[in-house]
Amino acid sequence: MKKTTFLIVGKHAVIEALKNSHRKIERVFLTEDAQKKVNKENQSLNLLKNINVFYKSKKELDNLCGRDETAHQGLVAEVEHLDEISIKEYIINNKDKNINLIALEDVTDPRNIGSIIRSAVAFDINGIIVKERSFPSKSKLLYKSASGGTEHINIFKVSNINTTLKYLKSKEFWVSAFDISASKDFTSNNWKGKNVLLFGSEGFGLKTKTLEHSDFKFRVKMNNNIESLNISNTVSVVCHHIFHSIKLK
Repeated sequence: MKKTTFLIVGKHAVIEALKNSHRKIERVFLTEDAQKKVNKENQSLNLLKNINVFYKSKKELDNLCGRDETAHQGLVAEVEHLDEISIKEYIINNKDKNINLIALEDVTDPRNIGSIIRSAVAFDINGIIVKERSFPSKSKLLYKSASGGTEHINIFKVSNINTTLKYLKSKEFWVSAFDISASKDFTSNNWKGKNVLLFGSEGFGLKTKTLEHSDFKFRVKMNNNIESLNISNTVSVVCHHIFHSIKLK
């Protein structure tokens, strides 16, 4: 059965999709200048070979992108979703001693999610857990903000975050909630082992019921000039620290 398709835009998002042998590319729309840049910067890969290519003007690509006002950089691709693996399949098949997963509760802004994906890939996070019904899986803004990161990480879409947390705790994962009410700084923790990094919505944070499933509550300590960071910035700070505390020691 043929999957439905959607559009992704932007240089990095499209090029990483073209590099991904598991991503089905239906068509690529691009300007002649963008085509020259793709070939020049990826001479050994011949990324556009066997791809249905359609040359468009910048204005035509603007119209193709619609009202998202996403900077396409002369590149738009029509693609299918990647095949997905369930969180249970992943855990059963992964025997690593150190596994770090991010869980997002009601984080819905495509730019924030895209930035979180980008940071997660940069700092070797193993996967991201999202609530299926609130995840903007066809958002051009998400793919653009992720800068190609969606091609390099598992995104686990689940029906219920709390049920998933219960399952992961039964598989020896520690759940660490990042919440403004916490007093303990996250850098004091030993991040070796199996961890779920739990983050709440941009405006309301984590729900009380969800916090009950956490083993620890942490915050990112900062000076008193700013009350809190944007969710994507917070995730980036946390992932960077964990990457250095585990990977580089």
